[in-house]
Amino acid sequence: MKLISWNVNGFRACLQKGFGDFFNSADADIFCLQETKMQPEQADFSPEGYHKYFHSAIKKGYSGTAVYTKKEPFSVTYGLNGEHTDEGRVITCEYEDFYFVCCYVPNAQDGLKRIDYRMEFEDAMREYLSGLDKKKPVVYCGDLNVAHEEIDLKNPKTNRGNAGFSDEERGKFTELLSAGFADTFRRLYPDTVTYSWWSYRFRAREKNAGWRIDYFVVSERFMDRVKDSVILTDVMGSDHCPVELIVE
Repeated sequence: MKLISWNVNGFRACLQKGFGDFFNSADADIFCLQETKMQPEQADFSPEGYHKYFHSAIKKGYSGTAVYTKKEPFSVTYGLNGEHTDEGRVITCEYEDFYFVCCYVPNAQDGLKRIDYRMEFEDAMREYLSGLDKKKPVVYCGDLNVAHEEIDLKNPKTNRGNAGFSDEERGKFTELLSAGFADTFRRLYPDTVTYSWWSYRFRAREKNAGWRIDYFVVSERFMDRVKDSVILTDVMGSDHCPVELIVE
């Protein structure tokens, strides 16, 4: 089974940059998106053989998530137990033997001016995932907006304390892993330097001055089903590249 997650930084724009070709060639069982920046009726993409689910922000052109799945889920829910729904950040699909949670974690923003909400969201998400995990294993993925360790970004020293690499955000990710979850890429590739996001400024992607902020995190007991966790750095169309999980 192949699962793909991609922050497309505007779905309508990404559709004009070859998204459909990549989607078709990838042939994923589940393909989820973050930062769609659109309402469901604006999505002119309905591939045959897929069920689609959108969670859009109340604010137009902001945030948003989507899931395309070949197998119809038992259930689909939005937000975290009915909360944190205004910005369209979380979609949960329940399948026979696992929960699939697509998430676009809030950015703490310059000067960490949204760090309080970010911390509230992180605590709510960890509690939510832990609750799901008591029922069946969880696959949690998306743009989690944090580089966990220094290996996960090009310039850790100069970015220390900035949004995405603050002690607070990194600490919350550590708390999540300590609650019984695994960062699949880092577990399989402990010493590999690969990024999933690059600034549009300063030719950052060309220089590979990036950050790894897009993840597949799974319940510890699900790790034995994980065959590979891949960062698809060659795929263009956004300032992020897709990440992929292969499971048996």
